[in-house]
Amino acid sequence: MLLGIDVGTGGTRAVLIDRAGAVVASHSTEHAPIHSEHIGWAEQHPEDWWRAAKSAIAGAIAASGNSGSAIEAVGLTGQMHGCVMLDASGSVIRPALIWCDQRTQPQCDWLTETIGYARLIELTANPALPNFTLTKLLWVREHDPESFTKIAHVFCPKDYIRYKLTGEFAMDMQEASGTLLLDVAHRRWSEEVAGIAGIPMSWLPPLFEGPEICARISDAGASTTGLAAGTPVAAGAGDQGAGAVGMGILKPGSVSATIGTSGVVFASTDKPTMDRLGRLHTFCHAAPGLWHVMGVTNGAGLSLRYFRDTFAPDASYDELSAQAAAIAPGSDGLFWTPYLFGERTPHLDATARAAFVGITASTTRAHFVRAVLEGVAFSLKDTFTLFSELGIPVTAIRLGGGGARGPLWRQIQADVYGHPVDLLEAEEGGAFGAALLAGTGIGIWPSVEAACEATIRIAQTIQPKSAEAMQAAYAEYIKIYPALKDIGRA
Repeated sequence: MLLGIDVGTGGTRAVLIDRAGAVVASHSTEHAPIHSEHIGWAEQHPEDWWRAAKSAIAGAIAASGNSGSAIEAVGLTGQMHGCVMLDASGSVIRPALIWCDQRTQPQCDWLTETIGYARLIELTANPALPNFTLTKLLWVREHDPESFTKIAHVFCPKDYIRYKLTGEFAMDMQEASGTLLLDVAHRRWSEEVAGIAGIPMSWLPPLFEGPEICARISDAGASTTGLAAGTPVAAGAGDQGAGAVGMGILKPGSVSATIGTSGVVFASTDKPTMDRLGRLHTFCHAAPGLWHVMGVTNGAGLSLRYFRDTFAPDASYDELSAQAAAIAPGSDGLFWTPYLFGERTPHLDATARAAFVGITASTTRAHFVRAVLEGVAFSLKDTFTLFSELGIPVTAIRLGGGGARGPLWRQIQADVYGHPVDLLEAEEGGAFGAALLAGTGIGIWPSVEAACEATIRIAQTIQPKSAEAMQAAYAEYIKIYPALKDIGRA
């Protein structure tokens, strides 16, 4: 068996697959809620991820009916950009600022002014955004100097779990692309950016390609998880890179649209393709020798969860979706802009705010739910619009995440994108991709491409039904952000 571990935002998931790509067992453990002391802040404690990871791994092994010694290799993935800081003894210094934290706009402005917007994109392929790891480090330096002086190691959430499992410091190229410290075009740390920002190179872990074996399970890791000491551990990838591997998004023209807590439209490229305006992220792919571009909606699945928790806490997602299915496409003119944690693509605006627009006396709860589902899809459509502008081909779209599990949201996406969308037989997301990377690393498959060809199969293709209505609604949706962007901001 191969084990993929996904250290997500809401919880950690462990998935065991066999060499044919069939899921043998899985287990998930929730994390403690995100701590948000102020509007726009988002923190989690790495030690809570480790608690959840131990539980998820042990649970998956138990569910498989095998022992940990049956696992041939381990791959890791997880939420990207989180800033994990350890001292020289390997202890966590403070809670991690995670991907959706938006407090670091002043640090972004400083980086941009100091390096220059165009030069920063030239060096890292991306602009300075509050989501990225480097800007979080700069915030800690300014606002928590006592913690900053203790830092000896910096990495991202899943890399902390690797450290606890193996005692080794490591990061993969795809994850490192989201730190704003990587020279993405040349797949190496950017000494120039680190030097200007005042970040010692000694803090940054060794870099590896996604399938490379970079560590082995330690005696301590084995004793707390049930894994066998010495089991190889691959570098893995951030959740989007591993998720793309798990969906077979490796050739130009292949695109995934994934709705988890955030939403991502992801396209593979055979060279670094940069947007000079920085509206799309350009990262190294989890597969060696490839890159990818992606647009990100911060509050995708989060929008539906927020609505349910706030306005319909006793209703299930299935109940809400069934109600929304009775509403016509376009939600009778009701719109939702999903900017609960600001927005990345295409606005690059950490202070953007969510809104319902078009409420009337006839608006029902079902309208609100459908508007949320459509609004998230419209936000992801913004990325497809940029792909068209930049000449990035789209020949096939595969759906992933929670947005792929409900029939209504699947149909809405096909209608909004105006393109057939595919569902896969086994949609286990990043954990599945991480397991494939691990299997490639130990030679089960000669390449990541071969791993995907051997294990990934299309289960269903959904054709658009209301593309014309959704295109008309999208034309109205894109008017909302510029109309509201200056309202309610100090």
